[in-house]
Amino acid sequence: MKIISLVPSSTEILCRLGLREDLVGVTHECDFPTGVHDLPQVTRSLIPAEASSAEIDRLVTEQIATEPSLYALDTEQLAALHPDLIVTQSLCDVCAVPDSDVEQVVNQLNPRPTVLKLQPKTLDDVLESIGEVAAAADVHAQGQRVVSELRERIDQVAARYGPQPRTRVALLEWLDPPFAAGHWNPELVSLAGATDVFGEPGAKSRRVSWDEVAQANPDVIVVACCGLDVARAAVDVEQLAGGDHWPQLRAVREGRVLTFDGSQYFNRSGPRLVESLEMLASGLDRIAGVN
Repeated sequence: MKIISLVPSSTEILCRLGLREDLVGVTHECDFPTGVHDLPQVTRSLIPAEASSAEIDRLVTEQIATEPSLYALDTEQLAALHPDLIVTQSLCDVCAVPDSDVEQVVNQLNPRPTVLKLQPKTLDDVLESIGEVAAAADVHAQGQRVVSELRERIDQVAARYGPQPRTRVALLEWLDPPFAAGHWNPELVSLAGATDVFGEPGAKSRRVSWDEVAQANPDVIVVACCGLDVARAAVDVEQLAGGDHWPQLRAVREGRVLTFDGSQYFNRSGPRLVESLEMLASGLDRIAGVN
């Protein structure tokens, strides 16, 4: 089977299911596991890579006012790869190529490939989407094994903590301006034994003000910027350190800030969300002085 993945998370799902050799095309952002970035890339970004976080936010706002996505699809490349299955997502309007672009090229192919659109909003949805991909690729048993393993790891983390949350967390997926993380991320916080001061499980991420963060007075701030690695997020943190808001936050003053790779973890709706949970729980344990 020839498979094209139009989202990094589905690329990770496909590889976790043992379908790496079936992948014939990926996005420009697919970079895990090692080697998939060398596959033919069928998308490109419409946002300059060198833009600052504030500039990215401005460009995203302007772009989505006129275009449904921040990514362009290389329709000629996709057609030339003759896929049997295309895996994409319809959850985030700006995180993948528009459905209309995909449908336009797919309708011109003969035979017409199967298109699977994933739309996970919660952690359970993410696990179910792994099963959906497994079913579409006819590897049902492997899908069941992967999901079972991931659920076991989730349960192991959840079992370590009692019913009373140990700390209050602000999980931010963008810093300039600040965005409170949504979808499955509040669940990760809860499973790690804490309470998310902003997030609602399954709800979209939302813009918040620094005044709102200060009023929420979280014990811990978790930074996991969507699309940014730790080094890039550290640039934003350093800039905030010279401002009026960040240094005044209690969690910052007390050194209770955890920064994670938000590109690889937390924001990709794939198997490594479980690793994100384990990392978060470990980080909160470290702050709390738990061995």
